[in-house]
Amino acid sequence: MEESQATSPKPKWTVRKSIEIPPKLQCCVCLDVFSDPVTTPCGHNFCSICLKQCWDNSQIYSCPYCKETFSKRPELKINTTLRLLTLIFKEKFSLRRSEVLCDICDERKLKALKSCLMCQTSYCETHLEPHQRVMNLKKHKLMVPVENIKEYICEKHERPLELFCRDDQTCVCVFCTDVDHKNHNTVPLEEESKEKKTQLMKTQPDIQQMIQKRIKKIQDIKHSAELRKRSREQEKAASVEVFSDLIRSIERCQTELQEMMEEEQKAAEKQDEDLIKDLEQEIAKLEWRDSGLLEKITHSEDHLRIIQNYSSSLNIPPDIKNWSEISMKTHVSVESLRRALNQLQETLNEKLIQTEFIEKQQYAVDVTLDPDTAHPNLILSEDRKQVKHGDIKHKLPDNPERFDHCVNVLGKEGFTSGRFYFEVQVKDKTNWVLGVARESNDRKRSIRMSPLNGFWTVALWNEKYYKACADPDVSLCLKVKPQKVGVFVDYEEGLVCFYDVKSRSCIYSFTAQTFTEKLFPLFSPCPNDKGKNSAPLIISPVHYNK
Repeated sequence: MEESQATSPKPKWTVRKSIEIPPKLQCCVCLDVFSDPVTTPCGHNFCSICLKQCWDNSQIYSCPYCKETFSKRPELKINTTLRLLTLIFKEKFSLRRSEVLCDICDERKLKALKSCLMCQTSYCETHLEPHQRVMNLKKHKLMVPVENIKEYICEKHERPLELFCRDDQTCVCVFCTDVDHKNHNTVPLEEESKEKKTQLMKTQPDIQQMIQKRIKKIQDIKHSAELRKRSREQEKAASVEVFSDLIRSIERCQTELQEMMEEEQKAAEKQDEDLIKDLEQEIAKLEWRDSGLLEKITHSEDHLRIIQNYSSSLNIPPDIKNWSEISMKTHVSVESLRRALNQLQETLNEKLIQTEFIEKQQYAVDVTLDPDTAHPNLILSEDRKQVKHGDIKHKLPDNPERFDHCVNVLGKEGFTSGRFYFEVQVKDKTNWVLGVARESNDRKRSIRMSPLNGFWTVALWNEKYYKACADPDVSLCLKVKPQKVGVFVDYEEGLVCFYDVKSRSCIYSFTAQTFTEKLFPLFSPCPNDKGKNSAPLIISPVHYNK
């Protein structure tokens, strides 16, 4: 079945020679109107059969137009929007419609040349001759041949529809203007048709623009879906790796716990052996003492010596232990087991934090600074990856986008959907502000940074005080001073998170926000404070911490 499909020719559409196929509807392989168009990953369109034939006859899968090569054969689906456009084009300009034949010819009917609205008949060139010669027939209304000629006749008066009533927006005959459409604004059908054509031609660019916008939107949606799919695959791979590490950690902890229990068991057995040995030695000493004393008492006749040695003989030898104070270990130390479980819990928490952080890093984007938005005191690096505050206020164009009072600069790239993440080095700074801002925020006056005013930021001031610029501000207690801050945004979820990149810990999160317009990364190095805060903010490349 597949072979027959691969070799079967693509059906051709015969289009009027005077009509050119629009380039956007033409396959560059067969140079004909698209048939079941598909879109390659590089964004070019081809007939499904044409592309299949190209790839079936080659070991390399590349785009026939731009020659981009794909590592494996892409799975392509029909571009439904483009197919609809091609079908409309084919229906409008195709010659597949049946030809109108002469109504007068008896045997072999010839193709009609004209249709007469008065006679309601179609004529070939031969039978049309009387209408071109006889005076009364010459007055008849002729038109291009049509099959459904009755649709061009007024049903009420059986007269040709020669006029258009603009009041009622309908075609009428001459008799209609004397009755139902009397005193209405009527014009000849040709005049109205010409005006309609003119209006259509004027709106054609707008329609084409609307079509292109929708095609672009479909492509954006597909691109977003592809990015989301790729991101999910990366997240899945990362989570598998992290949880594999977690399983290995659990197995390692279990092995260490077992080894510890075995060591404690061996130590307990050794202790038991030593205690038994000591007890046996003491028993031997006591038996020797007891047997020697009894022999002396039994065979001695020296009553004075027996009485004199009685008290000293009752004393226990000094190397005999008090065994009532010695306890035996019957189980593994509970404290040791608790320590092992705590260690396992800490490992689990660390792995979960690592999983969450790595997931955010998967959405890293390349952010550059927009000089058109920079406050006049700010100095941007040539690669637009660094910004610092200078003492000199530069003379710059007063753009509507430029911050005039707040020493801010925005990222060049804005986002209206999806997720994105970037990292900024804040090392050696005493003051800074980072986050995102909506496009329509006020940039021409001093304004408090908060979500109500279109800013979602965290800040450092006076070298040691951190805060989230919320409504109201939230003081943040950080154990370690961040050297690099990560910013993550989930547009649809209304989420803005800030991370200490080194410790992978969350600094603060704005949740349940509502975003309705484009968001831009925001950077403020703050005034340099006589050189104390002269270090720049640096947009850093994201290194995945696996």
